[in-house]
Amino acid sequence: MLARVLSEALPLALARSLTEEALSELGRARVTYGDVRFSDEERELVRVRNGRLEAATRRVVSGFGVRVLADGGWGFACTPTPAPESVIGAVRRAVEVARASAKASLARATWRDGPARKGRYETPNATDPLAVPLDRKVSDLLAAVQALGPGEGRIRVAEARGDFARRRVLLRSTEGTDVEQSFFYTGAMLVAWAIGEDGSAQRRSFPASSEGDLGQGGYERLAGMRLVEEAPRIRQEALDLLDAPPMPEGKRDIILETSQLALQIHESCGHPVELDRALGTEMSLAGGSFLLPDMLGKFRYGSPIVSLVADATNPGGLGTFAFDDEGVPAGKVTLVRDGIFSGYLSSRETAAALGLEPSGAMRAEAHNRIPLIRMVNVNLEPGEGTLDALLADSDGGILLETNKSWSIDDLRLHFQFGCEVAWEIRGGRKAQIYRDPIYSGTTPAFWASCDAITGPEEWRLWGLGNCGKGEPMQVMRVGHGASPSRFRGVEVGHG
Repeated sequence: MLARVLSEALPLALARSLTEEALSELGRARVTYGDVRFSDEERELVRVRNGRLEAATRRVVSGFGVRVLADGGWGFACTPTPAPESVIGAVRRAVEVARASAKASLARATWRDGPARKGRYETPNATDPLAVPLDRKVSDLLAAVQALGPGEGRIRVAEARGDFARRRVLLRSTEGTDVEQSFFYTGAMLVAWAIGEDGSAQRRSFPASSEGDLGQGGYERLAGMRLVEEAPRIRQEALDLLDAPPMPEGKRDIILETSQLALQIHESCGHPVELDRALGTEMSLAGGSFLLPDMLGKFRYGSPIVSLVADATNPGGLGTFAFDDEGVPAGKVTLVRDGIFSGYLSSRETAAALGLEPSGAMRAEAHNRIPLIRMVNVNLEPGEGTLDALLADSDGGILLETNKSWSIDDLRLHFQFGCEVAWEIRGGRKAQIYRDPIYSGTTPAFWASCDAITGPEEWRLWGLGNCGKGEPMQVMRVGHGASPSRFRGVEVGHG
């Protein structure tokens, strides 16, 4: 299947001219605050399976979104049409909605004025991933699939996927903010499916499940993933899982590798520290949060070695930028320090409600979505030591790798995660392999059981490109960094 272009990218000079028209209209409307945001994203998805191209699509989504605060109420409107009358019409609709919502609201929106922000940002990259011909992408992915040996023996399906995107955002506001940002994203993954004679199936993914290794950067990231080199190992592990026993039930010390720990952080830390959830203003998707404002600075979230930060400045992170979609500069915010809950991801409005400084976490998926509080790069800070040393100190423990499933309640307290593979640790090495492992717990107890976090040399930043929130749904790219870590006495079993 050939790639399809659904529309063309808009020249940035034209987008800037149209935002100027919108700002003039906002000035005439005499609103408390207003911003106009142009965004476009061109994205190419490529999938190859069992030695042939399965699908390749390419599309552009672009337009203008206008957000207004007037009389204490918020309004939003958008248009995909790059014409003055369309953009001015969006401004007028947003103002009308803001004034109507102010009349219907029980309380006025809390807002803190901010300084004008001006700046430019572009993802460091050697090669624009969208400038690379489709034939080369297909060839590179097919080489990795071939190394998996599709159709040979019990490996029935071998698949590789590539994800390549370029996104631009222009944000201008009535405060004088004028920010241009350009982002480049490259990601890929391998999947091997082994099928037994009895019809049972096992999967191994690399570098991780879901979307693999997705990050900010150019096409050069693909070579650094070592897909071809790692394919034989992934193939063999898929085959080994067919003959492996299920994970025994009981309480065991577990070590989580970094991609699995990244998802654990995402679900049990990243979402509950979103301040809109804690304030009860965002409940429609995946619920609220157990981390309420009166717990800030007091509640023991984890053991004393656990510190988590939100860092929008990590090189290559999916949650990295120079300014959020309110013009707040990127920075580093402490969420948990020495085990104590210490901070939130916040917007200018929610931070003002608690007398805090905004964390710079407001982001929108596209022009037709209003910004929401979203994760940036939410990271577990490294400890010390190597994974080899941790394995040597964990005889009888279990090493779990690569997420397979997850479930967590709507307050982010009770969870269960399934992984693709687990090994019992004997003599400092991986020994008995187990299939279909799961582990479960409650968030504070689980993080309280963390007694070892390996050092900076083991730390890795992962990207998660499908974080959902809001109604209508917004899918956002976020990042999580971690080093392999040990948790004592965790309930394990098999799915």
